[in-house]
Amino acid sequence: MSESSPLLRQESDGHRSLQDRIVNIFRTTSSQRPASGLDYGDDGLQGTQGLGITTSSEPNARARLLESYHQSDPVCGERRCSHGTFSPRPDGPDGAVRQESSATSSIHFGYNGNADTRAASGHSHGGDDPPGSRPDSDYTSQMKSSLSALSMNEDKKLYLSYYIPFFNWIQQYRWSFLRGDLIAALTVSSIYIPMALSLASNLAHAPPVNGLYSFVIHPFVYAILGSCPLLVVGPEAAGSLLTGAIVKASVPSGHSGEDDLMESAIIIGISTAMTGSMILVAGITRLGFLDNVLSRPFLRGFITAIGFVIFVDQLIPELGLAELAKEAGASHGTTVEKLAFIARNAGSSHGLTAAVALVSFAIIMFFRTLKKWLMPRFPQVIYFPDRFLVVVFSAILAYTLDWEDKGLELLGHTEISSSQLFAFNWPFRLSNMKYIRTAMSKAFIITLLGFFESSIAAKGLGDSKPDGIQGMHMSANREMVALGVANLLGGCFMSLPAFGGYGRSKVNAQTGARTPMSSIFLSIITLICILVLLPYLYYLPKAVLCSMISVVAYTLVEECPHDVIFFLRLRGWNELVLMLLIFTATIFYSLELGMALGIGLSVIILIRHATKPRIQILGKVPGPMPRFENAELQPENVELIEGALIVKIPEPLTFANTGDLKSRLRRLELYGSSRTHPSRPRMRPAEYNKNIIFDVHGVTSIDGSGTQVLYEIVRAYAEQGVRVFFCRLPNSNVFRMFKRSGIVEQCGGLSHFVPHVEEALRLAETEEQTEI
Repeated sequence: MSESSPLLRQESDGHRSLQDRIVNIFRTTSSQRPASGLDYGDDGLQGTQGLGITTSSEPNARARLLESYHQSDPVCGERRCSHGTFSPRPDGPDGAVRQESSATSSIHFGYNGNADTRAASGHSHGGDDPPGSRPDSDYTSQMKSSLSALSMNEDKKLYLSYYIPFFNWIQQYRWSFLRGDLIAALTVSSIYIPMALSLASNLAHAPPVNGLYSFVIHPFVYAILGSCPLLVVGPEAAGSLLTGAIVKASVPSGHSGEDDLMESAIIIGISTAMTGSMILVAGITRLGFLDNVLSRPFLRGFITAIGFVIFVDQLIPELGLAELAKEAGASHGTTVEKLAFIARNAGSSHGLTAAVALVSFAIIMFFRTLKKWLMPRFPQVIYFPDRFLVVVFSAILAYTLDWEDKGLELLGHTEISSSQLFAFNWPFRLSNMKYIRTAMSKAFIITLLGFFESSIAAKGLGDSKPDGIQGMHMSANREMVALGVANLLGGCFMSLPAFGGYGRSKVNAQTGARTPMSSIFLSIITLICILVLLPYLYYLPKAVLCSMISVVAYTLVEECPHDVIFFLRLRGWNELVLMLLIFTATIFYSLELGMALGIGLSVIILIRHATKPRIQILGKVPGPMPRFENAELQPENVELIEGALIVKIPEPLTFANTGDLKSRLRRLELYGSSRTHPSRPRMRPAEYNKNIIFDVHGVTSIDGSGTQVLYEIVRAYAEQGVRVFFCRLPNSNVFRMFKRSGIVEQCGGLSHFVPHVEEALRLAETEEQTEI
């Protein structure tokens, strides 16, 4: 086009008004104007004169009018919106338009919308100016003042407090927090110390003291490194069940005695250390985003299946059929096989054992329901230690009524010598390699479940209470590191795997905890119990411990009906099928298959969503101002442009989402919609596709594979004689990829890169008339 083009012509310097000439006298020649005599190299302003664009040193009345037009407020009403067609035009990576190619992109195709006038005028717009547009003296002084605001020592303290939060909250600790933290620790310990004994002896098949170790080591380490002040770390039912599965797979069935218990403890330490190592490496490599990968239906289906498996497992000892199950081999079978065993041998149940288990389960469930009902009116009811009292009274009754002689199985001797207390055992020895290979898959599952449970609990609790510690913010990566160090250290002392739990953390917050000191108090209280109370646990009935585990299993299952009803109301058949498949695979086969199936399906769904191109065909909205909207969403409100196909690409282009881009574009050419089935005959005439206009404002980044696919598309259009235009290019990096790949040359040069769709239509019409 010539310099007289009505689309892109600006007023020359000789036609400026008298006012502009007078103003120019008072302007200094040293003012910062990016457009005055800059050399932009290969990507610069070569050939601009042929396009009819002049880079005058001063803005005239027309330039100011265009600047006002380009800087008009977004349709959504926000100053900087991010709503698709009207989203902002980002600058280069350093916050300013880079000189290497910014003049080309801002003048010719106007990314930023108003960059053409800014480059020509050098006018300042307040605080939004990039550093390069300010005088060097001002910019240097501002940098010096900002650097001098914080000394290097202060920076080191901030970093240390961020990565080791203990140094943050210990400086804020006040004596007024002590009472609440101590009461919360006593309440949590009265409920969950008996639970740790149950998890270790009944699910993990380990000495009970190893369950208590998890409440000594892990909460203490997490209080130092954890980023959630009120999260309480301890053993979980799902992790303990999987740990018990590792023990069963590693220790041959039929063996018993003290040597087997020691071997089981070693295997548990290996499992815990492997779990800690995996999550520690994930935290160091910053994989904290993985807590958003697996879907809610996957987690719900698997957790429900685990709850069901635990409940069925506990039915066997609750009915007094444990020895019979070992003889029949049912203890190593699937959940369905265990249910069949219970149905066949229900008549052989031990009456006293079943009665103690049933009564204990009923009492715990009664107080659990009563507390939920009374909590809104009487918050103090949460302090009532119902489970602790059940444990104490059942032990007293077992001792006074001599239940052991009547066939009720008791916990037995739990005390250990001082030399064996907290015995250090490095888990990654060569002699333990056979156990490491066996535990690898299940340790990975424990890591996933534990991290997801901890992440959900931490997000549910929030950062901190208004009257507690301030400045501690939850970070998924730091949570991984804290949990990894805690489990790696706990594995060296043969403790159970431990992660954050929402239930006990909620109890901790509701009973007065304000700081991580409550976790330290919990560790101290559990240590005192190990040193003092272990000999008195001899008469604790195992049926009571099983009933406590059954209550936990019930809590894992009780939320499933709510989710099922919710997805049924939404007609979410995909989510329901996913939940059903995971639940069925876990029940009928194994936990590993259920987890593998769930992860596989979730990743497939994620990849399918990520690789689907989201290109749109745009139509013009009638009105005084030119606007273009998605023609498929509101076809009655937009007008399709005859002779032009306007395609909007609203996302970055990568190797993942460009594989199907050609077929999607072909469907738009044939049918004018991406939703029409390709088996139907052509609905859009070929003459409507003489001009292809790409609105690439959403393509904020593009990789080599995406650039190659786009180049092939543009080249194919050029060979067919179709004119290709690009509008609203978002930044200089994308333009650089276009230029180096040959897209700029294939589509007709820089003149085919314009600021707006309306200008692309005018230019297409002009070229068509010129050809005629």
